[in-house]
Amino acid sequence: MIDERTVSSINTDTNDHMSFFQRKVFDSSPSPFGLDVSDLSLKALWLSREGNREQVVSFGSVSVPQGAIIDGEIIQEDVVVESIRELFRVSGPKRIGTKRVICSLPETKAFLRIISLPKMDHEEAKEAIKWEIEANIPLSLDQVYYDWQILPDTFSSEKGKMSVLVVAVAKSAAEHFYTVLERAGLEPVGFETESIAQVRSLLSEKHDDETVLIVDIGDRRTSFVMAIGNVPVFTSSIPLSAQMMTDAISKKMGLPFDEAEKLKIRTGLGSLSLPSPQLQAVRPILESLATEIERSLDFYFTTLRYSKKLDAVIFCGGGANTQGLLPYLSRRIRQNIEFGNPWENIRFGKGLPPIDKSHSVQYSTVIGLALRGLDEYEGIS
Repeated sequence: MIDERTVSSINTDTNDHMSFFQRKVFDSSPSPFGLDVSDLSLKALWLSREGNREQVVSFGSVSVPQGAIIDGEIIQEDVVVESIRELFRVSGPKRIGTKRVICSLPETKAFLRIISLPKMDHEEAKEAIKWEIEANIPLSLDQVYYDWQILPDTFSSEKGKMSVLVVAVAKSAAEHFYTVLERAGLEPVGFETESIAQVRSLLSEKHDDETVLIVDIGDRRTSFVMAIGNVPVFTSSIPLSAQMMTDAISKKMGLPFDEAEKLKIRTGLGSLSLPSPQLQAVRPILESLATEIERSLDFYFTTLRYSKKLDAVIFCGGGANTQGLLPYLSRRIRQNIEFGNPWENIRFGKGLPPIDKSHSVQYSTVIGLALRGLDEYEGIS
């Protein structure tokens, strides 16, 4: 059978199969909270469910000192441990009542591939996938934890073939995160890549056959996720970021970085018809971003060809809040761009999300992690 144990066993378990995908663990303990770890911030969110309604029990965000985490790698363990403890202190409106956590792993440390195999049963696929992993990722099998999922028949156009989604994460990265979380007094019960968590929060469960591009503009990088329904099928990232836009405004207008950031937040890109100094400053970055979006779409539709048309482009991440950004890029790439709604699959009833729309997109990953925790670990009455 597939090993369904959580990543909490990675220090002692020699089996390299680690579950990233949905499964049921019947447990009366509180559901885990989600923890999103990025280079410059930590975000936590804890959900509860009563009947068919969900509630955000606690959430919060803290900054991580620059240099403590670089390109998804924890450099200064003590600093990150203290930041996690600070996150517990500031999160509310109620305290996070569990130490059990599902944590994000950076996309830069993960490999996502769709591989094609002859149709076979589960046990045969289990062995065949090991060989395919060796052939499709730049690390050996003993250097990664991995998981896989057989996709619906619609993903394969070849008769007698089946498509399998494989996610592999470098052992060194997963184990380092695990150690730091334990040092902070937490109990890691699962890890998940950012792309899978974002798909879970941003894409409606009702549109399971649509092809969507998610663009996550973060402080240090921009990530692309192509998804069909709730399955991410292609991911990539580029070193263009919200910070780069602020830095360009700072240099163009002769402002300190902090002042340029305040100006960007207050006025955005300014007028698109009469280009403002801010827009003139960031235009080369926006043009590069537009070009990379077009390249990703071209690669997907001409090389991967998992689907034939694009149904939506969704932006998330803190950089997506920049006023004027979405209209500019929508015109530039000739695609309608939507502002992401990470509450898409959470049922508040008559209540409202506790985080306003402009800040919610920054919580897309952690909301997806919290949803996984709620669905998998919810007690059975």
